[in-house]
Amino acid sequence: NNYDKDVFNGDMGIIDSVDSINGKIEILFEGKRIIYERMEIADLQPAYAISVHKSQGSEYPIVIFPLLKQHFMMLQRNLVYTGLTRAKKKVIFVGDPAAYSMAIRNDKTLVRQTDLVRKLTKTET
Repeated sequence: NNYDKDVFNGDMGIIDSVDSINGKIEILFEGKRIIYERMEIADLQPAYAISVHKSQGSEYPIVIFPLLKQHFMMLQRNLVYTGLTRAKKKVIFVGDPAAYSMAIRNDKTLVRQTDLVRKLTKTET
């Protein structure tokens, strides 16, 4: 977190310019131009790709959605739907067509087994 720059963990920006002579880069974070000095660049982490879970609540002009059978536990219709609906203009599906078929047919979501309701409704005795 960088409170001085108003940039926090999870914020995603786009590199707008690089000044290799002075060791500075300019990054656009939701329309705000933030300058990072050479010593601050180590605070940044590239986000060439993000997970469907991380993308929830966001939209992107183009989404490239890879899907393989190796991670069969993640092959769920709701995750494909979430990935698909992140794209504003275009979505490109890559990977194994059989994996997409498996995901679309799997409408079961994992049910979390928590004790939250009981804990919230528990009365003191």
